[in-house]
This record gives sequence, structure tokens and C-alpha cells, in this order.
Amino acid sequence: MASSSENANPELRKDAVWNRWVIFSPARAKRPSDFKSKSPTDPNTNQQCPFCIGHEHECAPEIFRVPPRDPNWKIRVIQNLYPALSRTLPEPQHAPSGSLQTGFGFHDVVIETPVHPVHLSDLPPTEIGRVFVAYTERIQQLASHKSIQYVQVFKNHGASAGASMSHSHSQMMALPIIPPSVSARLASMKDHFDQTGKCFICKIQREDLLIDSSTNFFSLVPFAATFPFEIWIVPRYHSAHFHELDAEKAVELGGLLKLMLRKMSLQLNNPPFNYMIHTSPLHSNGSELAYTHWFIQIVPQLIGIAGFELGTGCYINPVFPEDAAKVLREVKVPE
Repeated sequence: MASSSENANPELRKDAVWNRWVIFSPARAKRPSDFKSKSPTDPNTNQQCPFCIGHEHECAPEIFRVPPRDPNWKIRVIQNLYPALSRTLPEPQHAPSGSLQTGFGFHDVVIETPVHPVHLSDLPPTEIGRVFVAYTERIQQLASHKSIQYVQVFKNHGASAGASMSHSHSQMMALPIIPPSVSARLASMKDHFDQTGKCFICKIQREDLLIDSSTNFFSLVPFAATFPFEIWIVPRYHSAHFHELDAEKAVELGGLLKLMLRKMSLQLNNPPFNYMIHTSPLHSNGSELAYTHWFIQIVPQLIGIAGFELGTGCYINPVFPEDAAKVLREVKVPE
């Protein structure tokens, strides 16, 4: 059966969250159902590494583990051995001004499982929920530093997605600035709120873009998806800060993330991927909380970016979001 966009003309769609344009050019791709990763993630073999249980002494210092003080830990949060920022520099006393400041900040690693061959998507929802709770606990610790403005949680899965270790892990970077893409997102969402009186993310759900849902969360392909088969997981309830997620909702979120990762792996040939948690600055004021809304963005690495994207800030997506959502909805995940 032909895809609904097989004979469609190209479209430009405005991404209202980041205030940028995306070109949808279906002529540049096969049918959406045929889209596969050309470089699937290497299988996680039974090798041992510094992240494996019993090798804790080979890692950078530990921040905390779950359960606490338990040699049979489930999750460890450690310092990054090769940090992009330095926690040993003096903490800035004031908001940055000008174009230069010291590289103070925190760069941590969350080891999601003690066992090397186990991927995040292999874990039950309760264990994925524990990973989310570990994120929230560490963010709350980092929020005690007045100079830390934003914490980015992200996961690189597979070498071509930026992972230097195959053992399942994610990372957190705590920054003394608000990054440009976050500022752009906040400004765009404020504009929408000023014009409509409503949070844009609260109204983002559309049946033709929906993949799946649970009581408190839903997953969809966004209307102006930057990348083919990009997935967002969004809270149904309005919430500005990811770190306010409670343990019960974390398990529910873990179940939906697991389902999305398995659907993506089955349909797209186990692609390398990244996920990012888009949240609000730590010290947001009251007015910002009304229009900011956290969500998780999952990006399978299926195409590269090149000169056009780097030069313009516009992206070309060969798969219409409605088609990607339909394909992912129809993927049957074995029990």
C-alpha cells in the first residue's frame, strides 16, 4: 500500500517550539515503511568495562548509587572522567555578562544498569522509572548551586550517536548559562502564550500524529519534526520542570519510553539514537512556569546533517510526520 505522502509535494512547516522551519521532501526517501538504519547499533556484548558491577574502582568518583550504599547497586551516578566543564573552578557569584567566563559546571554520568549486555529498553518500567528518579534527585542537588541555570539530561546510544561506551548510560550537564536553543524555545512558547493565553505543549496532541498514550503521558511525532521518525513523550498535565516528576509517574513514563524504544528498534533496524529531556531553567520565575512544559525528544540517527542545515538552521526531513506516526503506531511489539 502506498504511503499517504508518496506523491505529495514538498512542504515547509513552522516548528512553533523552536521557531524554525522544516522542509518535508518525501521525494528524497523511500516509502516511510521502508526507512531503516544503515548502521544499526552494535550488539552489547558480554565484555566488561569500568561501568560494570565490580569495576567501580576504575571509574571517576561516585556521587550516589541506588540503592544507597548497596554493593549490589542498580544505578550509579558518577562524575564524568572527561568532563566538558570543571566542578573544581570557583563558582561564579553573579550572572554571566559579556562573552567570557570560567568553565564552571558539572558533567555527570548515570550508569543505568550494572550488567553490560542490558540496554535501557531491556529493563522493566519500574527500573527505567528508577533511572528517571535518579535524574530528578541529581537535578535537585545541582539546583542548590545558585550559579547553575540549566541541567541538560541526554542519552547517546550507539557510536554514531556519540556514545563512547557501549554500557548503557546517560549523561547530565549542569550549566551556568541558559543555552541558546533553550532560550529560543522559551521565547517561542512565550509568544504563543501571549497570543493565546495557553501553553502550546498542552495543546500539541493530534490524533494523526499520536503513537501511543498512558494515563499521564502520550507519545507522538511532532507536526514539524526535525528528523525522520522523531518521537516526543509529553506529560498530559502541565509541568514546567522535569525534576518535579514523582516516583509513581516515573514508572508510568518508563513504560511508555520502553515501548517507544522497542517500536523504534523493530521498525528502524535498531538505530543509534539520542534522547534529550527538554525542561525549564532551574530558577524560572512564576510567569515562565505558565508557558513552559517539559518533554522528552527521541531522535533515531537515520540521516546526517550537511551544509544546507548548518548554513540555514533549516532541516530537511524526508518523512512526513503523519506517515511516521502511522508506521510506529502499527508496529507490534512482542510481549
